[in-house]
Amino acid sequence: MFTGIIETLGKVEKLEKEGGNLHLTVSSNITSELKIDQSVAHNGVCLTVVALEGQQYTVTAIEETLNKTNLGELAMGDAINLERAMVLGARLDGHIVQGHVDQTAICTSISEQDGSWVFGFEYDPNRNNVTIEKGSITVDGVSLTVVDSHKTGFSVAIIPYTYEHTRFHTYKLGTTVNLEFDVIGKYVARLLELRS
Repeated sequence: MFTGIIETLGKVEKLEKEGGNLHLTVSSNITSELKIDQSVAHNGVCLTVVALEGQQYTVTAIEETLNKTNLGELAMGDAINLERAMVLGARLDGHIVQGHVDQTAICTSISEQDGSWVFGFEYDPNRNNVTIEKGSITVDGVSLTVVDSHKTGFSVAIIPYTYEHTRFHTYKLGTTVNLEFDVIGKYVARLLELRS
């Protein structure tokens, strides 16, 4: 489980395909604190540390993960949002995040508003995921509050700290992002679907 509060940005150092899997080697300032078998969210995707060497570590994404997330689009040198699993008994500063990406979205608008930014995203509504205004959404692992919501998309407001310390400063129109919808909302939607 995660909180959606990004700890640091990592840098993609190496990408190695093996069958349908992709081994990602990442450098970060938290590498020295990691252990093999530990879970780390990468752009919101929970992956297991399989190797450690110096300031670099390696995780493996399977084909299903690559098909459902933006990890397959990463290139050498790209920045990646990182968060270690939450510690029981600590404050939950974001919201409950599982690290299980529901689908991707495309960045469709970026506007600066008095020192902050508003980003708009569109996603495939046929996956039965929904957002609500003032509800929670995770974009590339970042816990955010939905500003505006409609059937095929939503917008979020980004403060300068988040803009500078996450991948948001690298987004352009057309950037693909990972979405994890609010876990409570997903269960409510599924229960309603089963009842009808």
